Amino acid sequence: MIYGLIFQLSQFLDTAEILVTAGRGGRGSAWLRREKYVPRGGPAGGDGGRGGHVLLRARSGENTLLKFRFERRFRAGHGGPGGRNRATGAQGDDLYLDVPCGTVVLEAEGGGLIGDLTADGQVLTVAQGGEGGFGNTHFKSSRNQTPRMALKGSPGQSRRLRLELKLMADVGLAGAPNAGKSSLLSAISAARPQVAAYPFSTKHPVLGVVRFGDRQLVFADAPGLIEGSHLGHGLGHEFLRNLERTRFLIQVVDLSGESGDPLETYRQVRSELRDAPHPLDDRPFIVAANKMDTFTARAAWPAFAGALADIGESAFPISAVTGEGLNELLAAAFEGAGTAPVPDLAGDLVPVLRPADAERPLVVNRLGEGRFQVSGGTVENLTERVDFALPDALAWYWRQLERGGVMTALRRAGVRAGDQVEIGGRAFEWREG
Repeated sequence: MIYGLIFQLSQFLDTAEILVTAGRGGRGSAWLRREKYVPRGGPAGGDGGRGGHVLLRARSGENTLLKFRFERRFRAGHGGPGGRNRATGAQGDDLYLDVPCGTVVLEAEGGGLIGDLTADGQVLTVAQGGEGGFGNTHFKSSRNQTPRMALKGSPGQSRRLRLELKLMADVGLAGAPNAGKSSLLSAISAARPQVAAYPFSTKHPVLGVVRFGDRQLVFADAPGLIEGSHLGHGLGHEFLRNLERTRFLIQVVDLSGESGDPLETYRQVRSELRDAPHPLDDRPFIVAANKMDTFTARAAWPAFAGALADIGESAFPISAVTGEGLNELLAAAFEGAGTAPVPDLAGDLVPVLRPADAERPLVVNRLGEGRFQVSGGTVENLTERVDFALPDALAWYWRQLERGGVMTALRRAGVRAGDQVEIGGRAFEWREG
């Protein structure tokens, strides 16, 4: 007896692009101790807290990326400012985004693999929170016992991501458009994919839970494959991706001839599976010769079965409309899927290893008479983090520029007293001495 359970994804979205931004680090504190009987308390400002990370978390209860269609920008919490008595600021709240198991995370630009979430509860950090700024305790020296200086936190990492959901089904239905895959899924489960008498009536994957005896498996009806699907024709890459994680395939063939010569269609689909980006022709499979309720299919069955026998394959004659042969088909599918290994794509999904961004060389440009611009190195990041409202900030900043070679580079470029120097969006007046 065949039973069906409702497991239809009426609004299925298997790709999404999102922008994630981690939290900025908190500002360091420039607090000085001012207590009775402690005349020279010195610096006691705490560091700022770390900005929150953005993390993706795989959840078995999620089955679609649909929610990312309506909200595509996500930001974690900022770190808190440092406090008195060396108190470190609060860490920013981490942001967890739940995604379905089977989600592959890629760089939106370039397509480099960031991670692959396959197990329930698996977590992947996709944007690192910024570091907290130093409090004034870090700037105490023998020459300056009470530094009135602290740093702002660094900005959090921002990344544009592409999410791709690869179905975690047990059995995939493969075949040409209009072969009757959707009708078959409707007949063996409670899923109700769109069924129509024209190609590509199924535009999105549909899952159905199929029970046979005391066992159950998840079946996936993926959109039809056409010649050139492995090259992306007819959205082929999108369709093939949905079969990659199924461990067993049922190739559905329209034996009525309405969709073309059955044997030629069978060979074409096998070829597309073989040439897929992640080849699928080595997956265990059986053939379902569909539409046996038609006169032309019954007439074509002997020749089709004989041709498959010649290459060592066999087929199950079925009709998704009348239910003919479905029990035998499912018995074979459950037996085959029960012994088939779960596909491991870890070897195929190799993260793209890129060298760390090389530090840009320090460059001094003359913008005009009396105007210079400095870029590259670490000078722009340093400028962004300095709080110039603090009394000791500017003097400390100039010392860092001197140590970093910026002052020497400006002098070589011909800077003179009174000239304007632009660094990281801020303008300074050059002064010697």
